Amino acid sequence: MTYQMALDAPVRARRAGLVLAVCCLGQLMVILDSSIVNVAIPSIQSALHFTPGSLTWVYDGYLIPFAGFLLFSGRMVDLYGGRRLLLIGLGVFTVFSLVGGIATNAATLVLGRAGQGFGGAIIASSALAVLTSTFTEPTERAKALALWGAASGSGGAIGVLSGGAIVEWMSWRWVFLVNVPLGLLIAGLAVASVGTTPGGGSGAQAKETKPKQQTKLDVLGSVSVTLGIAALVYGLAEGQRYGWGSARIVSALAIGVVLLAVFVLDQAKLAEQPLMDLRLFRNRSVWAANVTMLAFGAALPATFYFLTLLYQSVLHYSAIRTGLVFLPLTVCAFIGAAASSVIAPRTGPRPMMLAGLVPMIAGLVWQSAADEHATYVADLLGPSLLFGLGLGIVVTSVAGAATAGVPEDKQGLASGVLNTSQSLGGAAGLAVMVAVAQARTAHVAGESGPDAHAFAAGYAAAFLATGVLLALSLVSAAAVPRETR
Repeated sequence: MTYQMALDAPVRARRAGLVLAVCCLGQLMVILDSSIVNVAIPSIQSALHFTPGSLTWVYDGYLIPFAGFLLFSGRMVDLYGGRRLLLIGLGVFTVFSLVGGIATNAATLVLGRAGQGFGGAIIASSALAVLTSTFTEPTERAKALALWGAASGSGGAIGVLSGGAIVEWMSWRWVFLVNVPLGLLIAGLAVASVGTTPGGGSGAQAKETKPKQQTKLDVLGSVSVTLGIAALVYGLAEGQRYGWGSARIVSALAIGVVLLAVFVLDQAKLAEQPLMDLRLFRNRSVWAANVTMLAFGAALPATFYFLTLLYQSVLHYSAIRTGLVFLPLTVCAFIGAAASSVIAPRTGPRPMMLAGLVPMIAGLVWQSAADEHATYVADLLGPSLLFGLGLGIVVTSVAGAATAGVPEDKQGLASGVLNTSQSLGGAAGLAVMVAVAQARTAHVAGESGPDAHAFAAGYAAAFLATGVLLALSLVSAAAVPRETR
């Protein structure tokens, strides 16, 4: 009798529930940590004496290694098992969260953020692969993806909310230190519930197996894709700071493109055992979902970034009030994800992706009408509700589309590709929207210099541009096959 057959149904259900908790909490921790520092940045700058030019590394120090390591870590999940990689990722993330929390200078904090980025990439790739390998029945998988999507989609808003509370009542150090007990808790749950199946995938009831001895690491592919994506994200994230025509940024973008070209050549022609099976992109659902995720990934950080600026810089909300006004958006994200879990098994992901993008677009267009005289109930609450509802629907359905029809031994890779698309979209989208906002602010301010009205006009332009970007992504969402389940 197999191990799975030996377990009775209640035990299997409890273990599956623990696996779901592990995946959702892990994803929430990773996404939350990219936004929780936003409210704490002024306190961090003052305490550790960051210069204005180096302050962006509090964010970019996390984003660049996170984005660069996703594809490599996704493939490692397929080769060595989700359980093993998830525990490694949790360990790395927890240790470097401690490093960031006790940092006494800027360099140590950036080191901690970089370590969090590496650990976060492993967690993000392994958590989704574990989830999709555990929940294979369509209805149960849709429910599991809904909770995972709610955690992923609401992580940014929860980060602002919790960051505001921590800064207001505790110390900025706890935006990092809070991950230490949380990481240990998730690791303990993972040890108790997650096993590894004989293909390298993961499940709630499976055995631990060793990787095949004949497995060879594609060194050229691993190095080229990791450094290529890191260089590309660096160029996109720092372009506004140094100027898009500067030698630093042009060189970074060129190096990124060349290294990614080397990676594609290596995967297609040179590698004996490629890091990425390029045939994955013959699956129309996979590539269409990833194109949609590029736009969706661009919209999330840009929206949260400019909402935070609008609330604090223009409307003069306190840190805790800024966090609290994100709460309705978070609640609506969970509602949207729950609705998607009920409907998606009957319709497939394409109708849900389209249905979710529409309220997100409407919310951004509505938000673009807010100015320095906006009131929360009349001008800000409605857009937040619409955006949050659509967010929960889209993030759940796009994850389903990106992993639909993908063999179990490629689930880690598919997860890494999806997360990479989101990271690339986030870096590019935020850079572009910041440029849009600054141009509009300068135009409205004229020679008199920017004031609250000019800043509000710039943020409004960014919201509108983000809505247009999501409207364009309706085309890629519509390309997801109708029959995908």
